[in-house]
Amino acid sequence: MKWKALIYLLLVTVTVASSIMAVGTVYRKGSASLPHWATLVRPGALSTKHAFLSNQCEACHTPVKGVEAAACISCHAADATTLARESTAFHATIQTCATCHVEHLGEVRPTRMDHDALIAIGRSRLVNQPSPWFASLSGHAPADLGTLDCFACHSNRSPHRDLFGKECAACHSTATWNVAGFKHPSPSSTECAQCHQAPPSHYMGHFEMVSEKVAGQEHARVEQCYLCHQTDAWNDIRGVGWYKHH
Repeated sequence: MKWKALIYLLLVTVTVASSIMAVGTVYRKGSASLPHWATLVRPGALSTKHAFLSNQCEACHTPVKGVEAAACISCHAADATTLARESTAFHATIQTCATCHVEHLGEVRPTRMDHDALIAIGRSRLVNQPSPWFASLSGHAPADLGTLDCFACHSNRSPHRDLFGKECAACHSTATWNVAGFKHPSPSSTECAQCHQAPPSHYMGHFEMVSEKVAGQEHARVEQCYLCHQTDAWNDIRGVGWYKHH
């Protein structure tokens, strides 16, 4: 039986040595130096936008270190559109990409909103140089999603018009914007305007020429939402049914 063990050990040694040589070759000359190397080690297909890099592992991966932000930045630093939008401008200074942008998932868009990752990234940065999206973090704060400054990122999409302040976490969780246990006021309520802001068209000629006539309320005022709208959906018009004219 000893000779079988020796053969097995020899095979393992040859396999390991071959693997080390292969890795060394790729390290020195790039993944294209060994045919089919990328296919053998690739954990999954790249997204459509990155598919052209399928056989160029070293374009994103640094040996021993993995995917470094510098590789991403070299291609995406010139993305003026993303850097100009208020909601995504923080990408200019975040310096960490792979935490939220996960590849090798095939056709799945490589974007994962991970609030825990934002907390971790924020703590890894200098506390005396805070960015708006983690301004409320401190180096010794508990690992709690409530420490995030939600309003800094979501202010432009807030439907509350600042009526409820900036403490989003008091009502919302990061898993969903739906508020557990929230019950809309009675359908007979006439105070809709306390929470709801009418669309811009209601402050133009469109309201008088179209909206009032469709709903059969030709003398309605903009703040009298209840005269035309049902509480289940804005497009459910009283006495008319489902109507979408915007």
